[in-house]
Amino acid sequence: FLALAGLIMTSCSKSDPIDTKATDSADDVALSESLYDDAFASLEIATVFAEVGKKSASTLDSCPLITINSPGEDFFPRNIVIDYGTGCTGLFDVERSGKILITLSGPRGTTGSERILTFDNYYVNGAKVEGTFTIENLGPNPDQNAVFAVSLAGGKITFPDSKVITREFTRQREYIAGYGTWNPWDDECLITGMSAGTTLDGKTYTLTITSPLQWSATCRFLKGGTIGFDVEGIEPFVLNYGEGECDALATLSRGDETKEITLRYWHPKYHDK
Repeated sequence: FLALAGLIMTSCSKSDPIDTKATDSADDVALSESLYDDAFASLEIATVFAEVGKKSASTLDSCPLITINSPGEDFFPRNIVIDYGTGCTGLFDVERSGKILITLSGPRGTTGSERILTFDNYYVNGAKVEGTFTIENLGPNPDQNAVFAVSLAGGKITFPDSKVITREFTRQREYIAGYGTWNPWDDECLITGMSAGTTLDGKTYTLTITSPLQWSATCRFLKGGTIGFDVEGIEPFVLNYGEGECDALATLSRGDETKEITLRYWHPKYHDK
């Protein structure tokens, strides 16, 4: 009886394997992470154009047309339109269409300045991306690294069959490299915070960054850090982006079980690339 009881207790405490439900949820969230980080990268590049350019200017990049103007007599605030037109393939070989709209209240480096980003009929590889970013400069932390509060409200990714992934978050980005230069490509950040939303199957989720996410402007995807998943109807698990390598791989883990997934700018349920 004691041996049987011990076996039952051991079996009950053992974590479930990483199943399809967990993998699907991770795919949904990892895609959301990629698409909104991609928009943030566009924001950073456009901010450099806006701060070093004239009061009104247009710049034709290899893909989008970036238009910048000041609505009043002063240089700030500044309005930016990143226009991808009906579709073009640009940064990281991703197809984008529509517009990203940005307003800068003041210089990026001024404590208290804000940048607001919204989308106008904006698509990435066929998926419509919506939501409002608010980015506020919180000033330097004790390590003298610049810190920004970043929030996303009303985030939604809509696919051709009208299914959606929703997403909202409150985070902080600490710049550990590149902040003081005029080159957006040498920026590196550590990201902390939480997010919540619903998966493609309508399941609610809450995510907690359990070790800071490592973001680099030159990398297609996050390079490191971990996120704890709490998804409706699924045993909690962890998504690990790695230890600093710039690749398209991440690992799911639950107890002793692990499974590798591929990071993408498109959803595997809608593309066969």
